[in-house]
Amino acid sequence: MNRPGRDDSPDRLYTLTGGRSRSDPGLFDLVTLVVAESDPAPGMQSEHAAILRMCRRPAAVVEIAAELGLPGGIVRIMLSDLLGTGRISARHPRPARATHRLPDPDILEQVLVGLRNL
Repeated sequence: MNRPGRDDSPDRLYTLTGGRSRSDPGLFDLVTLVVAESDPAPGMQSEHAAILRMCRRPAAVVEIAAELGLPGGIVRIMLSDLLGTGRISARHPRPARATHRLPDPDILEQVLVGLRNL
């Protein structure tokens, strides 16, 4: 079902990605933050220019896809093009530290008892 004002035909998506169907699997995930390193250049593909304008402040891949109305996989391919030319940088989220200790079970038990007494 087509949505008004949106052209997501396979021909358009093929053109946007230059015929590629996948990007480097470890390069971008949906929460990777993207930051523009340059302004759009004249003659640049309109979607690439839109990404650069959108990423003047850090934006997650999922936000970019939603704003452009394109599938995440297509956006990742376009982002890999921009990364390859140095027009964007990517900041991957930091994994949680494994050094954090869980709270003492006795303290948790005391909190639970206190909550039940309320």
